[in-house]
Amino acid sequence: MSERATREETVDVVWSGSWVAERLGVALEGDGELQELLGLALRRNPKRAHLLVSNVLGKHVPQRPSVVHGAGFELGERVRALLGAQEARRAVVLGYAETATGLGHAVADGLRDAPYLHSTRRPVAGVEQAGGFEESHSHATSHLLLPEDRDLLASGGTGADASVLVLVDDEFSTGNTVLNTIRALHALHPRERYVIVALVDMRSAGDRDRLTVFAAEIGARVDLVTRSTGTVALPDGVLERGQALVAAQEAEQAVRAEKAEEAAGAVEDVDSALVTRVHLDWPAGVPDGGRHGFTPAHRAALEAALPAMADRIAAELGDAAGPAPRHVLVLGFEELMYAPLRLGTALETALGADAEVRYSTTTRSPVLAVDDPGYAIRTRLVFPAHDDPADGPGDRYAYNVAGAGFDAVVAVVDSTADTPELHAPDGLLARLAEHTGHVLLAVLPSYVPATAAPTGVPGTPTPAPERQEPAVLPEPLRGPDFSSYAPQDVGWLLQDLSDTELEAPTEEREEAIQSGGAHYAESLPVEYQPSAEYQALFTAALEASAARIARAVGTVTETVLAERGPRPVLVSLARAGTPVGVLMRRWAQHRHGLDLPHYAISIVRGRGIDATALRWLAAHHDPADVVFVDGWTGKGAITRELAAAITEFEASGGPAGFDPEISVLADPGGCVRTYGTREDFLIPSACLNSTVSGLISRTVLRADLVGPDDFHGGKFYRELADSDVSGLFLDTIAARFDEVAGQVEAAAKELLAADRAPTWEGWAAVERISEEYGIHDVNLVKPGVGETTRVLLRRVPWKILAKRGAGADLEHIRLLAEQRGVPVEEVDDLPYSCVGLIHPRFTRGATGADGKAVQGA
Repeated sequence: MSERATREETVDVVWSGSWVAERLGVALEGDGELQELLGLALRRNPKRAHLLVSNVLGKHVPQRPSVVHGAGFELGERVRALLGAQEARRAVVLGYAETATGLGHAVADGLRDAPYLHSTRRPVAGVEQAGGFEESHSHATSHLLLPEDRDLLASGGTGADASVLVLVDDEFSTGNTVLNTIRALHALHPRERYVIVALVDMRSAGDRDRLTVFAAEIGARVDLVTRSTGTVALPDGVLERGQALVAAQEAEQAVRAEKAEEAAGAVEDVDSALVTRVHLDWPAGVPDGGRHGFTPAHRAALEAALPAMADRIAAELGDAAGPAPRHVLVLGFEELMYAPLRLGTALETALGADAEVRYSTTTRSPVLAVDDPGYAIRTRLVFPAHDDPADGPGDRYAYNVAGAGFDAVVAVVDSTADTPELHAPDGLLARLAEHTGHVLLAVLPSYVPATAAPTGVPGTPTPAPERQEPAVLPEPLRGPDFSSYAPQDVGWLLQDLSDTELEAPTEEREEAIQSGGAHYAESLPVEYQPSAEYQALFTAALEASAARIARAVGTVTETVLAERGPRPVLVSLARAGTPVGVLMRRWAQHRHGLDLPHYAISIVRGRGIDATALRWLAAHHDPADVVFVDGWTGKGAITRELAAAITEFEASGGPAGFDPEISVLADPGGCVRTYGTREDFLIPSACLNSTVSGLISRTVLRADLVGPDDFHGGKFYRELADSDVSGLFLDTIAARFDEVAGQVEAAAKELLAADRAPTWEGWAAVERISEEYGIHDVNLVKPGVGETTRVLLRRVPWKILAKRGAGADLEHIRLLAEQRGVPVEEVDDLPYSCVGLIHPRFTRGATGADGKAVQGA
């Protein structure tokens, strides 16, 4: 962007430093652009009361993203011209936390081939510190250097001779911070040349002389590249008078705020529906910023991915209720400045000229807000820290957001900062929602170097629980590209095999499975297409059981939140568990305003759980937060399978910490501790196959299709869209949430106080039935309404055992059994409503020409 365009964007009718200048006598003296670039504000700081507020930095003042990035990029181009193309390729750029992390990154962009690193005030467990320094005038002084490649500061990671070091800060005021940095790093890695870059050079004459003396002292050349030059004229006693002015203003504002609160009365909770999570599909292996280093290869991968990520944000903005937002703020998070900035520049392109996109970030720095056109900080939002900072809890701030008229705010944080505090009633998202019609939350995976010390090593810290491994892992699939569920409902940790022919006739599959010639997960049954009569039965059953299911959803969700909270990661076992996971997520959002992550994962009986999917979960979330979800228990085979699979996964070197306990809607078999009910009743999602599960098939695991680093497979049956009732199922049950809330509260309280130890009553019954009916294989005995339905839809049934007196819950079972010619036998002493028996000696001769099952082989 040209300098002229930048000036046109930043010019203001009233200089945003006039309020301070008039009251304290502070003045900016310098070139003609200085007042366009800088305003003034006041803060509580024992070292320096005034604050130079940049209009093109994107920290305190929302600005067009292209202007912010362009300011740094143009400085980088000037450094490249100063050094020459060959020397520029050997440069390393170092930016300063927190305000200059994005500026330094943009300067590195302007240099084109330079790797980038910024200092940080966030220690990262397991990452060795490569250096550090102090910032004299800041309220938070300690800067850490945590490069993934220890050679980065010495040679840019090339192994060649020491490179030029380019140091970038937003302002060059005294030079102390930069000189401290150069002195510390020069002692470790001496080099012949340094370049200092800043938006403004505000040094006094004496400080300018110090730089010349310092360069001679270390025997190196030190160049300075700045956008504008000037000085701050400070009258005697300005620090004391500034502190007194801040105190007086704060006291006055406190009185006004108290009166306004009394006049307003009780404040209603912010509608959680205003906050929407947008899934960006951040490119694998690309760091979220320069905390551990950012290479030209990372830059190229990010540039390629930006348009698609911006399109996802634009699509979510377009889906918001009401008119499409035209005034949008992309809000970064403290040191996380560059990624939100580049998302903002891409969003400018995606939304076009009709929309106004602005960019700024939250900050640790407390600044007085004064609602006056001549003051740089007009409004201030205050909220708790939400990234578990090393220096403990405290307030954080977002400036000039309230009252700015933004139609939507896109809040961008890393996964370490995606905590309950972020989503709390007084957290950042709630504060933003008070001032805009729509808040989007984009969470980037926190990057932790592969060089971080491993867990379990004495004397070393534990790596951060939420991290993105540098290794390339597949990304989750989401609707509408894969499944009919909304993208925020679930991320499928599957690979798309929709174009692969996997279906086989039911009888052929059963013969191959029972003969040992194939595993059930190597093929798919032909999708059952319900008759009009059966579809009507599903609809009636859904309406009749909706409140009952809603109670079970609420009960299991409240139990999970109480025992595994405050913000569990729901991981449903695809596909029967997925509708339940979506409903649990909706309950948490509707009743508590929580936006819980939800993924679907494949587990295959006899083959275990998808290890690649577990590695993906561990790379993006704390394994201890993962809660596995399923629809119901039968005899508990999957419960046991999951426990054995997690043990095997950890023993093979996989990340530890996953809890193998499953949370289910219904546990008639007494197999788990966390459930919504132990009654065996009709869950309508068991009545159908893909058409009630987002149009996704059962999962597939076949060696020629699924490699060691692939997710298990699944198919998206787009052609069945006209029969899809997935949304109807979810919406019908969710509509009953408020109606059952009181019952859920009582049931959850009772369960939390009860002995919920598994009884395994169902397993004992299955073993007894297997022997009594001469089957001698518990895998062919499928207890419970849900499992019996699956037998009738996907296997070759032999007979159905129905509990004597079972009523409406078995209507669809009787209809399916009649359609397939399967006898239904009434029995007593059955812990389930029904049990389905798969034909124990199946060959193709066990069915007639019409495909109906017969009594014997």
